[in-house]
Amino acid sequence: MKTSFTTFFVLSGLVASSLATPASRIRRQADVVCGSGTPNCCDVDVLGIADLDCAVPSPVPTSVPDFQAICAAKGKIDMCCTIDLLEQGLLCSSPV
Repeated sequence: MKTSFTTFFVLSGLVASSLATPASRIRRQADVVCGSGTPNCCDVDVLGIADLDCAVPSPVPTSVPDFQAICAAKGKIDMCCTIDLLEQGLLCSSPV
């Protein structure tokens, strides 16, 4: 009984870690585009302080030109925002 209980938790941990792996890959790809912050496609930039109607680009951009092309196809501008709040980006800057 003790062995099967331990085996269950070990296997559960392996499954959980394998499900979490893609998120770290996406985060690393986002770091290529934005040194700090989250890549967003936004409608309006207000003095680099706030950006309106922002959304995370899909698919995840792999380079700055790719990020610009993804946002331009949606009619939006590419921005890297430090804080995302209710589809608004705060403290945003251009990609690196």
